[in-house]
Amino acid sequence: MNIQWQEIFSSIGSHIVTYLPDVVQILILYVVIYAILKAARGSRFGQALMGIAILFALLIAFTQLFHFKVLSAVVRWLLIYLAMSSVVIFQPEIRRGLASMGAFLFSDRHRAQGMHSHTTPDQIVSILFKLAKAKTGALIAFERGISLRGYETTGVSLDALVSPELFFAIFTEPMPLHDGGVVMRHGRIAAAHCLFPVSNMSDLSGSGMRHRAAVGLSEETDALVLVVSEETGRISVAHNGKLIRYPDTGEASRTAILRWVRKAMPQQKTTAEAFADWLRRRREKHPRLFGRNPAPTEDTPQDGDAPAVDTPKTEETTT
Repeated sequence: MNIQWQEIFSSIGSHIVTYLPDVVQILILYVVIYAILKAARGSRFGQALMGIAILFALLIAFTQLFHFKVLSAVVRWLLIYLAMSSVVIFQPEIRRGLASMGAFLFSDRHRAQGMHSHTTPDQIVSILFKLAKAKTGALIAFERGISLRGYETTGVSLDALVSPELFFAIFTEPMPLHDGGVVMRHGRIAAAHCLFPVSNMSDLSGSGMRHRAAVGLSEETDALVLVVSEETGRISVAHNGKLIRYPDTGEASRTAILRWVRKAMPQQKTTAEAFADWLRRRREKHPRLFGRNPAPTEDTPQDGDAPAVDTPKTEETTT
């Protein structure tokens, strides 16, 4: 029995050519849908998108099941108008997504490798807790992928090294720079007395302007914003339009906030620190390789996720 290898390979090649465009299109759709779902996870945009998808899925199934042609046509027209109006409804989320894409494509971080100071996340957290202990209100934004230079123009440019004395000089009343927020870039204080957009979330009706401004900036950009309440001395973290309040200044809260700051300042790690972190993660992931019994560990916070603390969170009213 003679096997016609040429015909077999020719048949396989023709099938590949026939189905390759379909496979590529499926992969593209998968990547796009996955990126949208990942970006929308846990946000108001994601909740609204899920609600709309469920509603229209039920309407389409209902009209198709009972053969309601008129209602089916109405639903299709509503889908078209909804797609057009979504640009207005989800304007902040779309703008932030486009800004993130532009920041990824045209990031200038590679041009600023030599501009980093020796400020570490531990120093930032230490200063933050000193401000909290003194009940000195503070608003600090860490620039990440999306540039905050547009907000710097509303304040006073500093480009100063980080120190506790400078932070207290900025945020202590009645100093001229105490109102507004500080922008951090590459471990330095880029500007102070900056105006941030204020969020209109109903959940923040009892919060002060600092907290509303922190959430507003996190809605517009991917910045990490830290807030210190001047009334209670409690620290809050705003990220991706969410406000995480920490009820005290205990060790659990300090550890959680330190993780947030490390996430916002990844370039500040030295080679030894980066290797130590990698070794620690490997040890936690594969404890048996290091002669340890598996134990539950806390993961580093992801986008939109909050580090957990053992004590319950309490609401507060701030100014």
